[in-house]
Amino acid sequence: MVDRGDLLASMEFKAHVGPSFGNNFNNRVEEALGSSTDLLTAYREGRFAPSQRPWLGWLMLLEDSPRSITPVRAAEPHYPVFPEFKDTSYAQRYALFCERLMRERLYDAACLLLSEPVTGLQGVYREPNSEIGFRSFLASLTGRALGHVRLPP
Repeated sequence: MVDRGDLLASMEFKAHVGPSFGNNFNNRVEEALGSSTDLLTAYREGRFAPSQRPWLGWLMLLEDSPRSITPVRAAEPHYPVFPEFKDTSYAQRYALFCERLMRERLYDAACLLLSEPVTGLQGVYREPNSEIGFRSFLASLTGRALGHVRLPP
C-alpha cells in the first residue's frame, strides 16, 4: 500500500493445504522471515525515504484437517528441540510462529486462520487465538492507516 510515494504497508497472504505439511511449513517460515528481513533492511538503508517505517503484516490460511491439527514428532538427531515444539501440530507451530513474528518485531501483525476446504468457500474459519486472529490483524492495519491519514501532507 503506497500513498503519495510513502510505503504505508506491506502484507503477505499465504495458504497452506495438505498433504505435505512438514516441508511446506518450513518453506513458509523461511519465506516469511526473508520477506520481513528484506523489507526492514531496505527501510533501514533509506530505500523508501522519505517514509515512516512501513507496517508489515503476515496472514496464513491453513487447511483445517486431521494432518494439520494432529501433533507430530519432532526429530532431534543432534540437538534437543525447544519444549514448546515437542508434540505439537502444524497448526500449533504456525500459531507459535505468528506470535514470535510479532514479539520479535519482524511483523506488526500476524494472523492464523484455519478453514476446511468445503466450508471455507462459504467463509467459515476458526482462529486458534485472538492475539493472532483476524480482528487483531485488521485493527493493527487500521490503526496504521488512520495514523497516516491524520498526518499533514
